[in-house]
Amino acid sequence: MLARRIIPCLDVKDGRTVKGVNFEGLTDVGDPVALGARYADEGADELVYLDISASREGRGTFTRLVGRVADAVNIPFTVGGGIATADDAAALLDAGADKVTVNSAAVSSPALISEIARRYGSQFVVVAIDARRCDDGEIRVTTHGGSRLTSRLLFDWAREAQERGAGEILFTSMDHDGTRSGYPCDLYARLASSLSIPVIASGGAGGPADIAEVLTAGRADAALAASIFHYGEITVAELKNYLHSRNIPVRL
Repeated sequence: MLARRIIPCLDVKDGRTVKGVNFEGLTDVGDPVALGARYADEGADELVYLDISASREGRGTFTRLVGRVADAVNIPFTVGGGIATADDAAALLDAGADKVTVNSAAVSSPALISEIARRYGSQFVVVAIDARRCDDGEIRVTTHGGSRLTSRLLFDWAREAQERGAGEILFTSMDHDGTRSGYPCDLYARLASSLSIPVIASGGAGGPADIAEVLTAGRADAALAASIFHYGEITVAELKNYLHSRNIPVRL
């Protein structure tokens, strides 16, 4: 079994790491370069930086930040947030990012996935999918931070994203995100079995046991987390030692 990856996620606004709920009530939790370097030292396998700045000026700040992260961090990192064109992705990859993640723009224009993959390669493209279960039992894809429901179905969209060139799927269940009550492992297992590319689990972890469960029963290849690391509830090293003690393969 391949080693499972632990990936801290940093939301960035105007050059600072912030944390909130649905991008509201944001609090400053530190310098993104320093935090990223700390997580790398603790044994993180990768990092994800998401730009939540609304302004064009904020985008410029984020691109410069990517360059600083590339200079300071010795592990792969993915960047996303507001990527609407292949040129947007190019600016961030050229600044030093290892991968980009696309979400809402890819749902409205799926050719974006193909264009980035054709230009750089599938290994550079992570497609983030936010989805929730509807009254009819179907699991539908949402956009714009989960605020807009679409007609696309989770498993169909994930397979299409793979076919268009996605190298990984980052799936967040909007029904579980922020609840700290664990992941819907049945959904992750079904998603993993229907794809040939890695699946990253995001949203719902209340502690290390939840992450262990999604990496085993949920068959996820990696787990993304933010608050538990930012607020010092557990370090990356402590989490990996916990997983290792339960015979889950991780890089120590």
